[in-house]
Amino acid sequence: MKKEELEALLKAERDESTFWGNVFGLFWAVVIALFIRSVAFEPYNIPSSSMVPTLLVGDYLFISKYPYGYSKHSFPFSLPIIPKGRVFEKTPQRGDVAIFKEPVHNSVDYIKRVIGLPGDTVQMKEGRLYINEKQVPRTYLSSETYTNEKKETHLFKKYAETLPNGVTHFIYELSDDLQQDNTPPIFVPDGYYFMMGDNRDNSYDSRFFGLVPAENLEGRAEFIFYSTNGNGNFYEFWKWSDFIRKDRLFTSID
Repeated sequence: MKKEELEALLKAERDESTFWGNVFGLFWAVVIALFIRSVAFEPYNIPSSSMVPTLLVGDYLFISKYPYGYSKHSFPFSLPIIPKGRVFEKTPQRGDVAIFKEPVHNSVDYIKRVIGLPGDTVQMKEGRLYINEKQVPRTYLSSETYTNEKKETHLFKKYAETLPNGVTHFIYELSDDLQQDNTPPIFVPDGYYFMMGDNRDNSYDSRFFGLVPAENLEGRAEFIFYSTNGNGNFYEFWKWSDFIRKDRLFTSID
């Protein structure tokens, strides 16, 4: 074999080895990324105003996957790695902001606040929240305007609401006499949770679609790492001061 032929053969072998090395490296990088996304943290962005004023359209946040244990919905595309139920299951705390699969179709991710735990009875009466027949206290703070994802501007009343375990969070109300401001008592059995949005008159939640099975829980919202008002793109660094909400960067979610 001539020297030139031998060098060409060795080069071809090196090229093939580099190609397959890159393929395997990319494969393992994807596997590791999916593993972290499934068991540790996953990014999530807010597409609607149902959690205003806590979360705004354009907020980007990380959710932790481990606080409630794992189910098939912890994995991409709800792969049935865990066929049924949850492993390492833990009960959410009342007031947690949780991400879950909407229980009617089990395909859409929703983010709401945990209001009712197993054994609770939840009811809305004249716009006021009752848990176990006791009215949840709220304190009026101010009136605020907010423009939603449909470019509709509304004037809201902002309240601080304190749940029975002492968790205080902010809510928005248009009034106390709108759809689902009056509901029958809803008992929460074992293995289910009652979820509500903080934007009480603009939230599709357990008042509409019913209770959320524990299996549908995906994780807990932890902190906002980026937030935009939608008036620019991230690569337009010269516009950052116009569209990045700097006061929301790296803030925890209460």
